[in-house]
Amino acid sequence: MAAAQKRATRSPAPNGPTWRDVTPAGVVLVGGPEEYLGIRAMDRVRAQVRAATPDVEVSRINASSYEAGTLLMQVSPSLFGESKLIEVEAVEAMNDAFLADALAYLAHPEPDAVLVLRHGGGARGKKLLDAIKKGGWPVVDCQPLKKDADKVAFVAAEFKAGGRRIEPDAVQALVNAVGANLSELAAACSQLIADAATTVTTDVVDRYYGGRIEATAFKVADAAMAGNGPLALSTLRHALATGADPVPLVAALAAKLRTVARVAGASGSSAQIAAELGMQPWLVEQAQRDVRRWTPEGLVRSIQATAEADAQVKGLARDPVYAVENAVRIIAMSVQGR
Repeated sequence: MAAAQKRATRSPAPNGPTWRDVTPAGVVLVGGPEEYLGIRAMDRVRAQVRAATPDVEVSRINASSYEAGTLLMQVSPSLFGESKLIEVEAVEAMNDAFLADALAYLAHPEPDAVLVLRHGGGARGKKLLDAIKKGGWPVVDCQPLKKDADKVAFVAAEFKAGGRRIEPDAVQALVNAVGANLSELAAACSQLIADAATTVTTDVVDRYYGGRIEATAFKVADAAMAGNGPLALSTLRHALATGADPVPLVAALAAKLRTVARVAGASGSSAQIAAELGMQPWLVEQAQRDVRRWTPEGLVRSIQATAEADAQVKGLARDPVYAVENAVRIIAMSVQGR
């Protein structure tokens, strides 16, 4: 294991490993506030260490309640020569005793030990973080996936890793339905990968997750953007009757309109526009098809109506339901040919 640690240390990825491809090394820093990705990174390191050395001794330390000398005791070779895996949590809240011992350890790491540090973000422990980076140890950056494009890429990668195909439209449908929380999105991917016998389609996603408020919001938006006012309004009223909040419904309308407006103002191939706007190429192609239904005046009118509805559902109107319905009507009526 020591040789593998040395190779991992001397040949890091140009921008550092990701949580998907991090490998064991003498010291591994898993940093960033996205807890789910941090857990996945640590799980991956642990699984690889156990695969290489099944008798590895695993111990865990909390850096916020650390007692001086504990780290040295945990990494010291045992009588039976087992390899050591030490996982340290709450490094962002480390006390001074841990900082001192960790810095001393970096100067003389044990060859048969893997030390994994989980730092959730913030300035605490900067001296230790800088020393880890300066030493060339692997650093995994676990940042929240805030953009839909990042979540789409996450879902596609999950299915690829699971050996299961999923249609591009189904990827977006899954993100729309479950994408508010990354751990829930990952769990949904795992369930579909395990259950689906063939390629996952939008129908499959809808069967599993179509009842969620987020999914319903995008159904309303899709119908309105297609100019199908009756379907959009009936879906909207059903959603509201079953407890949906008007705010995410308006947000879905705004998201669809923003995408169309951004693509309408861009020129070039779908691939070029996707690269320029930071969007998935298939999503650009979908928006380009939607653009054909709109005049500039209709798009502006719909965006203004949605902005007004957004303000009204957030407290400026006594009847937020009417505000959403009015925006849906204006959008559907603004589509060419309606």
